[in-house]
Amino acid sequence: MSPNSTQNPRVLSGMRPTGRLHLGHYHGVLKNWVRLQHEYDCFFFVADWHALTTEYEHPRGIAESSWEMAIDWLAAGVNPNAATLFVQSRIIEHAELNLLLSMITPLGWLERVPTFKDQQEQLREKDLATHGFLGYPLLQSADILIYRAGLVPVGEDQVAHVELTREVARRFNHLYGREPDFEERAEAAVKKMGKKNAKLYHQLRKRHQEEGDEEAVETARALLETQQNITLADRERLFGYLEGGTKIILPEPEPLLTEAPRMPGLDGRKMSKSYGNFIGLREDPQEVEKKLRTMPTDPARVRRNDPGEPENCPVWPLHQLYSEESTREWVQEGCRSAGIGCVECKQPVIDGVLAELAPLRERAEGFESDPDLVRKIIHDGCEAARDAARDTMEEVRHAMGLTWRQ
Repeated sequence: MSPNSTQNPRVLSGMRPTGRLHLGHYHGVLKNWVRLQHEYDCFFFVADWHALTTEYEHPRGIAESSWEMAIDWLAAGVNPNAATLFVQSRIIEHAELNLLLSMITPLGWLERVPTFKDQQEQLREKDLATHGFLGYPLLQSADILIYRAGLVPVGEDQVAHVELTREVARRFNHLYGREPDFEERAEAAVKKMGKKNAKLYHQLRKRHQEEGDEEAVETARALLETQQNITLADRERLFGYLEGGTKIILPEPEPLLTEAPRMPGLDGRKMSKSYGNFIGLREDPQEVEKKLRTMPTDPARVRRNDPGEPENCPVWPLHQLYSEESTREWVQEGCRSAGIGCVECKQPVIDGVLAELAPLRERAEGFESDPDLVRKIIHDGCEAARDAARDTMEEVRHAMGLTWRQ
Protein backbone atom coordinates (compact mmCIF):
# COMPACT_ATOMS: atom_id res chain seq x y z
CA MET A 1 0.00 0.00 0.00
CA SER A 2 1.21 3.49 -0.80
CA PRO A 3 2.66 5.50 2.07
CA ASN A 4 0.11 8.18 1.22
CA SER A 5 -2.84 5.90 1.78
CA THR A 6 -5.69 7.62 3.60
CA GLN A 7 -6.58 4.26 5.12
CA ASN A 8 -3.20 3.03 6.26
CA PRO A 9 -0.48 5.68 5.90
CA ARG A 10 3.14 4.86 6.54
CA VAL A 11 4.56 5.98 9.87
CA LEU A 12 8.28 6.62 10.33
CA SER A 13 9.95 7.02 13.72
CA GLY A 14 13.44 6.49 15.10
CA MET A 15 15.47 6.63 18.30
CA ARG A 16 19.10 7.49 18.91
CA PRO A 17 20.90 4.49 20.42
CA THR A 18 21.63 5.16 24.08
CA GLY A 19 21.98 1.57 25.26
CA ARG A 20 19.47 -0.10 27.55
CA LEU A 21 16.24 1.86 27.86
CA HIS A 22 14.34 2.99 30.94
CA LEU A 23 10.73 3.57 31.92
CA GLY A 24 10.83 7.06 30.45
CA HIS A 25 11.48 5.58 27.01
CA TYR A 26 8.78 2.97 27.54
CA HIS A 27 6.03 5.40 28.49
CA GLY A 28 7.23 8.20 26.20
CA VAL A 29 7.82 6.25 22.98
CA LEU A 30 7.57 2.47 23.02
CA LYS A 31 4.00 2.11 24.27
CA ASN A 32 2.97 4.46 21.49
CA TRP A 33 4.90 2.42 18.90
CA VAL A 34 3.23 -0.79 20.07
CA ARG A 35 -0.16 0.83 19.50
CA LEU A 36 0.74 2.42 16.16
CA GLN A 37 2.11 -0.81 14.65
CA HIS A 38 -1.42 -2.24 14.60
CA GLU A 39 -2.93 0.88 13.01
CA TYR A 40 -0.38 1.91 10.37
CA ASP A 41 2.42 0.67 8.11
CA CYS A 42 5.21 1.39 10.61
CA PHE A 43 8.95 1.79 9.98
CA PHE A 44 10.99 2.08 13.21
CA PHE A 45 14.74 2.62 12.99
CA VAL A 46 17.89 2.85 15.09
CA ALA A 47 19.21 6.35 14.36
CA ASP A 48 22.90 5.55 14.72
CA TRP A 49 24.08 8.22 12.28
CA HIS A 50 22.17 10.79 14.33
CA ALA A 51 24.09 9.63 17.39
CA LEU A 52 27.30 10.63 15.61
CA THR A 53 26.19 14.27 15.39
CA THR A 54 26.93 14.68 19.11
CA GLU A 55 29.05 11.59 19.88
CA TYR A 56 31.48 11.66 16.94
CA GLU A 57 34.47 11.70 19.32
CA HIS A 58 33.32 8.46 21.01
CA PRO A 59 31.65 6.33 18.34
CA ARG A 60 32.74 2.88 19.50
CA GLY A 61 29.86 2.41 21.90
CA ILE A 62 27.16 3.17 19.33
CA ALA A 63 26.95 -0.35 17.88
CA GLU A 64 26.59 -1.99 21.30
CA SER A 65 24.04 0.62 22.37
CA SER A 66 22.08 -0.05 19.18
CA TRP A 67 21.99 -3.78 19.96
CA GLU A 68 20.80 -3.26 23.53
CA MET A 69 18.15 -0.80 22.40
CA ALA A 70 16.82 -3.20 19.77
CA ILE A 71 16.38 -5.90 22.42
CA ASP A 72 14.41 -3.48 24.58
CA TRP A 73 12.18 -2.58 21.62
CA LEU A 74 11.36 -6.23 21.08
CA ALA A 75 10.87 -6.85 24.80
CA ALA A 76 8.46 -3.92 24.98
CA GLY A 77 6.25 -5.50 22.34
CA VAL A 78 7.41 -3.91 19.09
CA ASN A 79 6.60 -6.76 16.71
CA PRO A 80 8.72 -7.44 13.59
CA ASN A 81 5.67 -9.10 12.03
CA ALA A 82 3.70 -5.88 12.40
CA ALA A 83 6.41 -3.25 11.83
CA THR A 84 9.70 -2.88 9.95
CA LEU A 85 12.71 -2.57 12.31
CA PHE A 86 16.03 -1.51 10.85
CA VAL A 87 19.30 0.34 11.40
CA GLN A 88 19.75 3.69 9.68
CA SER A 89 23.41 3.23 8.69
CA ARG A 90 22.63 -0.08 6.97
CA ILE A 91 20.52 1.79 4.40
CA ILE A 92 23.03 3.83 2.43
CA GLU A 93 20.23 5.54 0.49
CA HIS A 94 19.59 7.74 3.57
CA ALA A 95 22.98 9.33 3.01
CA GLU A 96 22.44 9.70 -0.72
CA LEU A 97 19.11 11.48 -0.33
CA ASN A 98 20.53 13.64 2.46
CA LEU A 99 23.33 14.75 0.15
CA LEU A 100 20.98 15.53 -2.74
CA LEU A 101 18.56 17.44 -0.50
CA SER A 102 21.48 19.46 0.93
CA MET A 103 22.03 20.86 -2.58
CA ILE A 104 18.63 22.60 -2.54
CA THR A 105 18.09 23.43 1.14
CA PRO A 106 18.82 27.05 2.12
CA LEU A 107 21.24 27.39 5.02
CA GLY A 108 18.81 29.67 6.86
CA TRP A 109 16.23 26.89 7.05
CA LEU A 110 18.61 24.81 9.15
CA GLU A 111 19.80 27.65 11.36
CA ARG A 112 16.26 28.56 12.38
CA VAL A 113 15.30 25.07 13.64
CA PRO A 114 14.61 25.72 17.37
CA THR A 115 16.43 22.65 18.67
CA PHE A 116 19.66 23.67 16.90
CA LYS A 117 20.44 26.49 19.35
CA ASP A 118 18.76 24.71 22.26
CA GLN A 119 21.05 21.69 21.99
CA GLN A 120 24.10 23.88 21.55
CA GLU A 121 23.22 25.51 24.87
CA GLN A 122 22.53 22.20 26.62
CA LEU A 123 25.69 20.53 25.30
CA ARG A 124 28.20 23.34 25.75
CA GLU A 125 30.90 20.88 26.75
CA LYS A 126 30.86 19.38 23.24
CA ASP A 127 32.26 20.94 20.08
CA LEU A 128 29.13 21.07 17.94
CA ALA A 129 30.37 23.56 15.37
CA THR A 130 30.20 20.86 12.70
CA HIS A 131 28.45 20.44 9.38
CA GLY A 132 26.87 17.23 10.67
CA PHE A 133 25.27 18.89 13.69
CA LEU A 134 23.92 21.81 11.67
CA GLY A 135 22.57 19.41 9.07
CA TYR A 136 21.02 16.79 11.36
CA PRO A 137 17.45 18.16 10.83
CA LEU A 138 17.95 17.64 7.09
CA LEU A 139 19.13 14.08 7.72
CA GLN A 140 15.89 13.62 9.67
CA SER A 141 14.03 14.91 6.62
CA ALA A 142 15.84 12.40 4.43
CA ASP A 143 14.92 9.62 6.90
CA ILE A 144 11.26 10.53 6.51
CA LEU A 145 11.16 11.27 2.80
CA ILE A 146 13.14 8.20 1.72
CA TYR A 147 10.18 6.07 2.88
CA ARG A 148 7.52 8.55 1.72
CA ALA A 149 6.10 8.48 5.23
CA GLY A 150 2.73 10.13 5.60
CA LEU A 151 2.85 10.50 9.40
CA VAL A 152 5.67 11.18 11.86
CA PRO A 153 4.93 10.71 15.60
CA VAL A 154 6.33 13.71 17.46
CA GLY A 155 5.82 15.80 20.55
CA GLU A 156 5.04 19.48 20.16
CA ASP A 157 8.73 20.38 20.49
CA GLN A 158 9.54 18.37 17.36
CA VAL A 159 6.84 19.74 15.04
CA ALA A 160 9.36 22.21 13.58
CA HIS A 161 11.39 19.28 12.23
CA VAL A 162 8.38 17.93 10.37
CA GLU A 163 7.60 21.37 9.02
CA LEU A 164 11.17 21.63 7.69
CA THR A 165 10.66 18.28 5.99
CA ARG A 166 7.46 19.54 4.38
CA GLU A 167 9.26 22.63 3.08
CA VAL A 168 12.13 20.57 1.69
CA ALA A 169 9.71 18.16 -0.04
CA ARG A 170 7.72 21.08 -1.45
CA ARG A 171 10.87 22.72 -2.82
CA PHE A 172 12.09 19.44 -4.31
CA ASN A 173 8.78 18.75 -6.02
CA HIS A 174 8.65 22.31 -7.36
CA LEU A 175 12.16 22.05 -8.81
CA TYR A 176 12.07 18.51 -10.16
CA GLY A 177 8.44 17.44 -10.45
CA ARG A 178 7.85 19.32 -13.69
CA GLU A 179 8.19 16.53 -16.25
CA PRO A 180 8.24 17.78 -19.87
CA ASP A 181 5.45 15.36 -20.74
CA PHE A 182 3.74 15.45 -17.34
CA GLU A 183 0.17 15.96 -18.53
CA GLU A 184 0.45 13.28 -21.21
CA ARG A 185 1.81 10.79 -18.66
CA ALA A 186 -0.89 11.74 -16.16
CA GLU A 187 -3.71 11.32 -18.69
CA ALA A 188 -2.26 7.98 -19.77
CA ALA A 189 -2.32 6.90 -16.12
CA VAL A 190 -5.94 8.05 -15.76
CA LYS A 191 -6.97 5.82 -18.67
CA LYS A 192 -5.51 2.78 -16.91
CA MET A 193 -8.14 3.24 -14.18
CA GLY A 194 -11.03 2.36 -16.49
CA LYS A 195 -13.77 4.61 -17.88
CA LYS A 196 -15.89 4.89 -14.72
CA ASN A 197 -13.02 5.69 -12.36
CA ALA A 198 -11.34 7.94 -14.91
CA LYS A 199 -14.52 10.00 -15.27
CA LEU A 200 -14.85 10.30 -11.48
CA TYR A 201 -11.19 11.33 -11.11
CA HIS A 202 -11.61 14.09 -13.72
CA GLN A 203 -14.79 15.34 -12.01
CA LEU A 204 -13.05 15.50 -8.62
CA ARG A 205 -9.99 17.21 -10.11
CA LYS A 206 -12.20 19.82 -11.77
CA ARG A 207 -14.12 20.48 -8.54
CA HIS A 208 -10.87 21.10 -6.69
CA GLN A 209 -9.18 23.27 -9.30
CA GLU A 210 -12.25 25.33 -10.23
CA GLU A 211 -14.07 25.49 -6.89
CA GLY A 212 -11.27 24.88 -4.35
CA ASP A 213 -13.09 21.85 -2.97
CA GLU A 214 -10.65 20.22 -0.52
CA GLU A 215 -13.05 17.33 0.13
CA ALA A 216 -12.82 16.47 -3.56
CA VAL A 217 -9.05 16.11 -3.17
CA GLU A 218 -9.43 13.66 -0.29
CA THR A 219 -12.02 11.66 -2.21
CA ALA A 220 -9.75 11.54 -5.27
CA ARG A 221 -6.79 10.42 -3.15
CA ALA A 222 -8.88 7.63 -1.64
CA LEU A 223 -9.95 6.63 -5.16
CA LEU A 224 -6.32 6.42 -6.32
CA GLU A 225 -5.42 4.18 -3.41
CA THR A 226 -7.92 1.55 -4.57
CA GLN A 227 -6.51 1.34 -8.08
CA GLN A 228 -4.62 -1.84 -8.86
CA ASN A 229 -3.79 -1.06 -12.49
CA ILE A 230 -1.48 1.89 -11.90
CA THR A 231 2.11 1.93 -10.69
CA LEU A 232 3.37 3.79 -7.61
CA ALA A 233 4.96 6.37 -9.96
CA ASP A 234 1.63 6.86 -11.73
CA ARG A 235 -0.16 7.22 -8.39
CA GLU A 236 2.26 9.92 -7.24
CA ARG A 237 1.93 11.59 -10.65
CA LEU A 238 -1.86 11.65 -10.32
CA PHE A 239 -1.62 13.04 -6.78
CA GLY A 240 0.32 15.95 -8.28
CA TYR A 241 -2.09 16.25 -11.22
CA LEU A 242 -4.90 16.92 -8.72
CA GLU A 243 -3.10 20.00 -7.46
CA GLY A 244 -1.69 21.33 -10.72
CA GLY A 245 1.10 20.49 -13.11
CA THR A 246 3.85 18.88 -11.04
CA LYS A 247 4.44 15.33 -9.94
CA ILE A 248 4.64 14.72 -6.20
CA ILE A 249 7.91 12.79 -5.99
CA LEU A 250 8.43 13.30 -2.26
CA PRO A 251 5.09 13.53 -0.41
CA GLU A 252 4.84 16.03 2.43
CA PRO A 253 4.47 14.25 5.80
CA GLU A 254 2.14 15.31 8.58
CA PRO A 255 3.08 15.40 12.29
CA LEU A 256 1.25 12.83 14.38
CA LEU A 257 1.13 14.53 17.77
CA THR A 258 1.59 12.09 20.61
CA GLU A 259 0.35 12.73 24.12
CA ALA A 260 2.93 10.67 25.97
CA PRO A 261 2.75 10.96 29.73
CA ARG A 262 5.77 12.60 31.36
CA MET A 263 7.58 9.83 33.17
CA PRO A 264 8.97 11.34 36.38
CA GLY A 265 12.37 10.28 37.63
CA LEU A 266 13.20 9.21 41.16
CA ASP A 267 13.90 12.82 42.15
CA GLY A 268 10.82 14.39 40.55
CA ARG A 269 12.65 15.64 37.47
CA LYS A 270 12.14 14.07 34.05
CA MET A 271 13.56 10.55 34.01
CA SER A 272 16.97 10.63 32.33
CA LYS A 273 20.24 8.71 32.36
CA SER A 274 22.10 11.99 32.60
CA TYR A 275 20.31 12.74 35.90
CA GLY A 276 20.86 9.21 37.22
CA ASN A 277 17.22 9.11 38.32
CA PHE A 278 15.98 6.29 36.10
CA ILE A 279 14.67 2.73 36.37
CA GLY A 280 15.88 0.45 33.59
CA LEU A 281 13.50 -1.85 31.75
CA ARG A 282 15.74 -4.84 32.51
CA GLU A 283 16.85 -3.74 35.97
CA ASP A 284 16.97 -6.34 38.75
CA PRO A 285 13.67 -6.33 40.74
CA GLN A 286 15.49 -5.97 44.05
CA GLU A 287 17.37 -2.94 42.77
CA VAL A 288 14.14 -1.43 41.44
CA GLU A 289 12.47 -1.89 44.81
CA LYS A 290 15.46 -0.39 46.61
CA LYS A 291 15.45 2.67 44.35
CA LEU A 292 11.75 3.28 44.90
CA ARG A 293 11.90 2.74 48.68
CA THR A 294 14.74 5.23 49.07
CA MET A 295 13.46 7.92 46.70
CA PRO A 296 12.84 11.32 48.35
CA THR A 297 9.39 12.38 49.52
CA ASP A 298 7.70 15.60 50.63
CA PRO A 299 10.41 17.48 52.60
CA ALA A 300 7.72 18.67 55.03
CA ARG A 301 7.34 15.12 56.38
CA VAL A 302 10.40 14.93 58.60
CA ARG A 303 8.68 12.62 61.12
CA ARG A 304 6.07 9.92 60.65
CA ASN A 305 3.29 12.00 62.22
CA ASP A 306 4.05 15.16 60.17
CA PRO A 307 1.28 15.89 57.64
CA GLY A 308 2.37 16.21 54.02
CA GLU A 309 1.21 17.43 50.62
CA PRO A 310 1.19 14.85 47.77
CA GLU A 311 1.62 17.58 45.16
CA ASN A 312 5.04 18.36 46.67
CA CYS A 313 6.18 14.72 46.69
CA PRO A 314 8.09 13.02 43.82
CA VAL A 315 6.18 9.80 44.56
CA TRP A 316 2.78 11.33 43.70
CA PRO A 317 3.35 11.55 39.89
CA LEU A 318 4.17 7.83 39.97
CA HIS A 319 0.85 7.15 41.68
CA GLN A 320 -0.83 9.02 38.84
CA LEU A 321 0.71 6.53 36.41
CA TYR A 322 0.50 3.30 38.38
CA SER A 323 -2.29 3.55 40.94
CA GLU A 324 -6.06 3.23 40.67
CA GLU A 325 -8.36 6.10 41.65
CA SER A 326 -9.17 4.53 45.02
CA THR A 327 -5.47 4.22 45.85
CA ARG A 328 -4.82 7.82 44.85
CA GLU A 329 -7.64 8.97 47.12
CA TRP A 330 -6.11 6.90 49.93
CA VAL A 331 -2.74 8.60 49.34
CA GLN A 332 -4.24 12.11 49.23
CA GLU A 333 -6.12 11.64 52.50
CA GLY A 334 -3.48 9.60 54.31
CA CYS A 335 -0.58 11.90 53.43
CA ARG A 336 -2.33 15.12 54.42
CA SER A 337 -3.56 13.63 57.72
CA ALA A 338 -0.33 11.74 58.43
CA GLY A 339 -2.52 8.64 58.54
CA ILE A 340 -0.02 6.74 56.39
CA GLY A 341 3.76 6.83 56.32
CA CYS A 342 5.94 7.36 53.26
CA VAL A 343 6.96 3.70 53.18
CA GLU A 344 3.29 2.66 53.07
CA CYS A 345 2.59 5.26 50.41
CA LYS A 346 5.31 3.90 48.12
CA GLN A 347 4.20 0.25 48.21
CA PRO A 348 1.45 0.46 45.55
CA VAL A 349 3.93 2.19 43.21
CA ILE A 350 6.54 -0.50 43.87
CA ASP A 351 3.98 -3.21 43.12
CA GLY A 352 2.84 -1.46 39.94
CA VAL A 353 6.33 -0.88 38.55
CA LEU A 354 7.47 -4.45 39.28
CA ALA A 355 4.31 -5.86 37.68
CA GLU A 356 4.88 -3.77 34.56
CA LEU A 357 8.56 -4.68 34.22
CA ALA A 358 8.26 -8.45 34.87
CA PRO A 359 6.99 -9.48 31.39
CA LEU A 360 9.39 -7.07 29.66
CA ARG A 361 12.36 -8.51 31.52
CA GLU A 362 11.25 -12.07 30.73
CA ARG A 363 10.92 -11.33 27.01
CA ALA A 364 14.28 -9.53 27.00
CA GLU A 365 15.97 -12.59 28.51
CA GLY A 366 14.60 -14.66 25.64
CA PHE A 367 16.07 -12.32 23.03
CA GLU A 368 19.38 -12.04 24.90
CA SER A 369 19.72 -15.82 24.83
CA ASP A 370 18.99 -15.97 21.08
CA PRO A 371 21.17 -13.32 19.40
CA ASP A 372 20.78 -15.01 16.02
CA LEU A 373 17.05 -14.30 16.14
CA VAL A 374 17.67 -10.61 16.88
CA ARG A 375 20.20 -10.42 14.04
CA LYS A 376 17.69 -12.02 11.65
CA ILE A 377 14.92 -9.62 12.68
CA ILE A 378 17.12 -6.60 12.03
CA HIS A 379 18.52 -8.09 8.81
CA ASP A 380 15.05 -8.76 7.42
CA GLY A 381 13.91 -5.30 8.45
CA CYS A 382 16.90 -3.72 6.74
CA GLU A 383 16.15 -5.63 3.55
CA ALA A 384 12.54 -4.41 3.53
CA ALA A 385 13.62 -0.84 4.30
CA ARG A 386 16.29 -0.97 1.59
CA ASP A 387 13.74 -2.05 -1.01
CA ALA A 388 11.48 0.88 -0.15
CA ALA A 389 14.41 3.32 -0.09
CA ARG A 390 15.68 2.13 -3.47
CA ASP A 391 12.28 2.67 -5.06
CA THR A 392 12.27 6.27 -3.85
CA MET A 393 15.82 6.92 -4.98
CA GLU A 394 15.09 5.67 -8.49
CA GLU A 395 12.37 8.31 -8.72
CA VAL A 396 14.62 10.99 -7.21
CA ARG A 397 17.55 10.27 -9.52
CA HIS A 398 15.29 10.23 -12.57
CA ALA A 399 13.66 13.52 -11.57
CA MET A 400 17.06 15.18 -11.05
CA GLY A 401 18.45 13.88 -14.31
CA LEU A 402 21.00 11.63 -12.59
CA THR A 403 19.98 8.43 -14.37
CA TRP A 404 22.51 7.30 -16.97
CA ARG A 405 21.32 6.04 -20.30
CA GLN A 406 21.82 2.29 -20.68
